[in-house]
Amino acid sequence: MKKRLGIISFFILILAGFIFNWNYSYQKGLEEAYIPLIETPSGNYLSSERGVFKQATFEFNYTDMPVDSAYERTIKDYYKNRAYLGAPPSIPHPLIKGERGIGGNSCLQCHQNGGFVDAFKAYAPVTPHPEMVNCRQCHVAQNSTSVFKQASLEKIHPPSIGTGANNALFGSPPMIPHGLQMRENCIACHAGPGAVKELRVSHPERINCRQCHLPKQMTTTIIDTTKFLRQFDKLNE
Repeated sequence: MKKRLGIISFFILILAGFIFNWNYSYQKGLEEAYIPLIETPSGNYLSSERGVFKQATFEFNYTDMPVDSAYERTIKDYYKNRAYLGAPPSIPHPLIKGERGIGGNSCLQCHQNGGFVDAFKAYAPVTPHPEMVNCRQCHVAQNSTSVFKQASLEKIHPPSIGTGANNALFGSPPMIPHGLQMRENCIACHAGPGAVKELRVSHPERINCRQCHLPKQMTTTIIDTTKFLRQFDKLNE
């Protein structure tokens, strides 16, 4: 009798353990996945990759969406709208709600999900970081074209684009030639009607981009400060 009770108790413990572990695993599966702050060898920080998955439904629509060639943005337009390589894009249009229009109150109305804006006859680029609603903290309006004068300072050239430009091996997926901070949502720039023509990908439905594309090792160029100061003095003569 005792032996039978022992066997029954043993199986009850196994069943209880199974139920406990299954419930724990199920509850953990409901939690949102995250990636903690990580310092990469290039010095960049990747806080999260959740952004690329938040708008997954749009990525699936991009696959069958026709391209409106009359309103495509080019790589030249892309860099023309920045003070220097890597700078936040300036605001190339009048502010609809004036200086008080920021974030969800104004900017995100067009730039959170994109779409055609009839007032400006253009497709609004999708922001890769819609959670940062104080847009004017980094993005400034183009109020003047005569503030700056031509300089002879050495420019940092943008990453090369095209077949084989950033591939580690022949036929391998191209590597990511830029930093990842605040650019976690790859599809925001690489798919959809507001994407740059030369940067548009052929497979936007594959939203887990970093499964195949890895960050490229970034190198830092040491600038001769004496040469830099000499050029700066010439500008102020």
